[in-house]
Amino acid sequence: MEAHSPISIAIRPAKVVDVEGIAAVHATSWRETYGRFVADPDTDPWFDVDRRIDMWRANLEQDAFVTVVAEDASGIIGFAATQETPEPDAVRPEELTMLYVLARAHGGGAGQALLNAVLGQRPASLWVAADNPRAHSFYRRNGFAADGTTSSFGPIETTVRLVR
Repeated sequence: MEAHSPISIAIRPAKVVDVEGIAAVHATSWRETYGRFVADPDTDPWFDVDRRIDMWRANLEQDAFVTVVAEDASGIIGFAATQETPEPDAVRPEELTMLYVLARAHGGGAGQALLNAVLGQRPASLWVAADNPRAHSFYRRNGFAADGTTSSFGPIETTVRLVR
């Protein structure tokens, strides 16, 4: 697998016209990362691109998240989103709700550039699959640590909250 040079990646705010590109990255990244958690990703609704298109259209039209995309010559290869944590007693005031990069672009700097653009060094929380060592390593390098709280989400049996 050839990694992308950070120079060839552009990071910018997401726009409504990006809906299909973001949805495709979202569904593909889920398949690449979490497909092993289900019997058949082809029939599981969590991996359906059309479902993600509707979700992302609503998210972007309603400004539900602060969302940035990473693109190279082929189009959108990743995205990241944050939102204020709504609970008054939240562990952090902001949550990194999503950061996904296509597997073919892993190691090329897109994930770091997305995190820097959408969150910088601000304190935040996030949830990550317990069984995702690549993500745990990435977030550890960026100052996040597990706080002992676990949950589940969709087909992911155990997720872990990380904070910094």
